[in-house]
Amino acid sequence: MKRVSNGGFAVTALTGSLCLALLAGAAHAQDSAIDASAAALEQKVIDWRRDIHQHPELGNRETRTAGLVAEHLKALGFEVREGIAATGVIGILRGGKPGPVVALRADMDALPVTEDTGLPFASTVRTTYNGEEVGVMHACGHDGHTAILMGVAEALAGMKDDLAGTIMVIFQPAEEGAPEGETGGAQRMLAEGAFDDPTPDAVFGLHLMSGMPTGQIGYREGPILASSDGFHVHVKGEQTHGAMPWNGVDPIVLASQIVLGFQTIQSRQVDVTNQPSVLTVGTFDAGTRANIVPDEAVLTGTLRTYDEDMRAFIKQRMQDTAGLIAQSGQGSAEVSFLPGAYATTVNDPELTQAMEPTLQSIPGVEAVVVPKRTPSEDFSFFAQEVPGLFLFVGATPPDGNLAAAAPNHSPQFVIDEASLLVGMRTLLHLTLDYMEKHPAKG
Repeated sequence: MKRVSNGGFAVTALTGSLCLALLAGAAHAQDSAIDASAAALEQKVIDWRRDIHQHPELGNRETRTAGLVAEHLKALGFEVREGIAATGVIGILRGGKPGPVVALRADMDALPVTEDTGLPFASTVRTTYNGEEVGVMHACGHDGHTAILMGVAEALAGMKDDLAGTIMVIFQPAEEGAPEGETGGAQRMLAEGAFDDPTPDAVFGLHLMSGMPTGQIGYREGPILASSDGFHVHVKGEQTHGAMPWNGVDPIVLASQIVLGFQTIQSRQVDVTNQPSVLTVGTFDAGTRANIVPDEAVLTGTLRTYDEDMRAFIKQRMQDTAGLIAQSGQGSAEVSFLPGAYATTVNDPELTQAMEPTLQSIPGVEAVVVPKRTPSEDFSFFAQEVPGLFLFVGATPPDGNLAAAAPNHSPQFVIDEASLLVGMRTLLHLTLDYMEKHPAKG
């Protein structure tokens, strides 16, 4: 330190290096407080996760889960809005100081999968989905996402007076898609005013990932998950005897050529130096008997892209290709794209760059830049409204066989519960650091 004179008063001024040291000490103290708060809640979060796992609910049917969440938020002093997009819950916590609005999102729905994990809290729930009896399982980690955000909400509620801004916690239904004939998920929440009052300045989300080691989080700037377009191709021919195909129009042959034509779009018409894409025909349905040429064939599949111009180009080429191939054989084909499509999940470049130092400094966590992945996420719609950052959280024990871990959506999917603490710490550090970097104006 050195003494300086200021208007007759002796003032102690700190050198730059000592200022930095004190600031670093304050930051370390805040980090320690965050991590201690998360650690104190870890067992609660594990218990919530196991309870939700044992009582899974499909999209737009998450009534028990939503009730558990709403009761918890009310007890913490959040302003709570229920019934958004059928079963969605939003909680608002206004801090003691002015600042930005930070939104944190978790999805609540399970999948129509019969569990085969052998866990003591495994699901035995069965229900009806699209007219069929199915098992129900949290096979994608949404039980963990919900429990993590419940823990984060409790930790932030304990800091309310010191929070420089407002917290919005979003518990979203139907991320895996709504039942046939219904709407749901992020788009419906937004349509029903989720971001109207208040409007977030940024939104953060995460996803537990099998095959990625616990203690690691993955991020990247720009596109991180693909858009998803389901499609249906109806090929019409003319039924005739299988021994006399010249008397009709064979839709099976035409549909087979359409499948190959679609792959030619991928291999010869898409600029692969721009972004990758995937075009998959998943079902081929035609005919009832070996000696009958049927009058129609139906194809269904999925298109995944990372670029909106490429997405539009491929969709148009699919329509052109199917129609012209069918016409060449005196048939017809119509390509339709199904409702419920998801946009590309894009991490806002400026937000990602701003929060990268935070991700790289979370105690006990390794942050790595990951490649794009081809699954899709309707977090994408929240990130279209305000700057968003979506992360992967490793959920397989690092000393296990990562390559052999059952993938998300598998009946054998399990998570390492130590990943729940990693998720809590990550969201808490992102939230508080974002608030610190974006102080109130004026």
